[in-house]
Amino acid sequence: MTVPEIDPTDPAVLLDPFTAYGRAREQSPVARMAVPGIGTLWIVTRHEDARAMLNDPRFEVNSASFLRPPGLPDHCLPYLRTMAEVDGPEHTRLRRLAAPAFTARRAAAFRSRVEATVEALLDALPDGDTVDLHEHFARPLPMEVICELVGIDPEDRPAWREHGRAVAAGYGEAFKDAIPEVIANALAAVARRAEEPGDDVISQLLRARAEDGDRLGEAELVTLVWHLVLAGQTPTNLITNGLVALLEHPDQLAALRADPALLPGAVEELTRWVGPQLLTTIRYTREEVAFGDVVIGAGEAVTAAIASANRDPRVYDAPDELDVTRTPAVGHLSYSHGPHFCLGAAFARVQTEVALGAVLRRFPELVVDGEPRRIPDGGTWRFASLVVRR
Repeated sequence: MTVPEIDPTDPAVLLDPFTAYGRAREQSPVARMAVPGIGTLWIVTRHEDARAMLNDPRFEVNSASFLRPPGLPDHCLPYLRTMAEVDGPEHTRLRRLAAPAFTARRAAAFRSRVEATVEALLDALPDGDTVDLHEHFARPLPMEVICELVGIDPEDRPAWREHGRAVAAGYGEAFKDAIPEVIANALAAVARRAEEPGDDVISQLLRARAEDGDRLGEAELVTLVWHLVLAGQTPTNLITNGLVALLEHPDQLAALRADPALLPGAVEELTRWVGPQLLTTIRYTREEVAFGDVVIGAGEAVTAAIASANRDPRVYDAPDELDVTRTPAVGHLSYSHGPHFCLGAAFARVQTEVALGAVLRRFPELVVDGEPRRIPDGGTWRFASLVVRR
């Protein structure tokens, strides 16, 4: 079997990763990609294989799965080992501590606060016939919601927004410079909640630590706080991607306007079709593993192409078509799968549903003004702006 090679710098891959990864999927269950700074990756291209890999202990997430900028201050180092880069009992312990705050029931109960935030942001949109919904709506919404949930005071949120923007932009000087500030902010937030506990994640974690001091160390707690806040801003791109997709597919938009009850399923379809994450976190093989006739050796880097798995014709009928009425038998992989399934998935669903519903309700004549400006990013399908005419 010939294993296809994918060039991450190829404009065709950057501009249309769904087609590029889909073509590889139909050639082979795995592809290869050389990534600067990481080396050569194996890419699992098909839904069934990707789902199995993400739940297989032979594929390990570890510190090598993430790039860290060199030269960080020594005092930052104890706070950089997040839940995302550990496996086994340590990951299970940390996840179990945080999970009660992120259940579907908690997300449903939090919905009214999400609705209030959405309405406030839409009320505050700049005057004029046109507005950038990415900059003024989709970007600030998730950070406001996650700060409220975790326990970041309103006066401290502007700093989190700025640092979150730098981290979301990716590797670079701004990213490197933001890390010490993020850790300092997390330390301050924990200290504040220790003095003024409330109904939030930090307070819950502090109470758990008081009940059993060995369960969560100080560095673990601070690391968990900043990781939850920054990870919680990811629905930004899903909201913008969803709006662009609907505005570019007027038949699907009309179906949603005619029947708002379709919205929860439409959010799942949009997440499948234009979910922001194109590739999963890199795993490393603990032993030799085979996909079909292709054998991957021990210690090699492997990722799954969500962009192709979510459009696998072996799983979905007409997978390249957007269909807000779709009721698939198998779920998408946009929130990953297995032990590292996205902790905030329920909140992302609620935010996206509330955000899209409010925009469609309040702006019945909404159209795109010009061409949405997309950021070429090999790992994330995202836009720099979405200017619309109301």
